[in-house]
Amino acid sequence: MGVCSGRCTLLGICGIQLACILERQIFDFLGYQWAPILVNFIHIIVVIFGIFGTIQCRTRYITAYAVWLVLWVSWNVFIICFYLEAGYLSKERDLIMTFNISMHRSWWMENGPGCMVTAVTPAPDWAPEDHRYISISDCFLEYQYIEVAHSSLQIFFALAGFIYACYILKCISEEEDSFDFIGGFDSYGYQGPQKTSHLQLQPMYMSK
Repeated sequence: MGVCSGRCTLLGICGIQLACILERQIFDFLGYQWAPILVNFIHIIVVIFGIFGTIQCRTRYITAYAVWLVLWVSWNVFIICFYLEAGYLSKERDLIMTFNISMHRSWWMENGPGCMVTAVTPAPDWAPEDHRYISISDCFLEYQYIEVAHSSLQIFFALAGFIYACYILKCISEEEDSFDFIGGFDSYGYQGPQKTSHLQLQPMYMSK
C-alpha cells in the first residue's frame, strides 16, 4: 500500500516537474540561453525515465532519477547565485549562459510584467550593428527575480521528488526482503517432484 501511494505521489511530482521545465525551456529558447537549454533537455529526459521507472518499479531508473535531482538542485542553486551576483558571479557575462555565442540573456529582461522598452538612438559606438540598444524601465518585477523564482520552484519539486524516490526505493527493498524471507526467492524453499530412476535387475548367469 505504501509503494502504491508513494508511486502515485511521485508520478504527480514528475508530471509537475515536466510541465514546469517545458515552460522554462520555452522562455530559455526565446532568450537564446544555450547552457540552460542543454541542462533543461537533460532534465526532461531524466524525468521521463523517472516516470517510466516509477510505473514499472525499476529501481535503477528511480535511483538514477534521484541522483540526477541532486545535480539538478546544485544547478539551480548556481542559477540563483548567478542572477543575484553572489560572490564573483555576474549576470552580465555572456559566456556562462550563452557560451559567448550571442548577447541575449533572459527573455524576461524585456518582457517582464510592466516593463517599458525604449530604443535608444543613436546607439553607442560600442554597440554591435546587428543589435539594438534599448532602455528598460518601470518593471513591476526585475527579470533576475523571475529567474530566481523559477529556479526556487524547481528546487522545491526536486527535493520533494528526491524524498519520494528514496521512500519508494526503501519500500521496494523491504517488500523484496519480506518475500525472500518466506521463501519467494529461496531456491531451497520448494522442490518439485524428482524423477527417480528405476534400475531393472537382470539375472546373472555363470558359465562353467
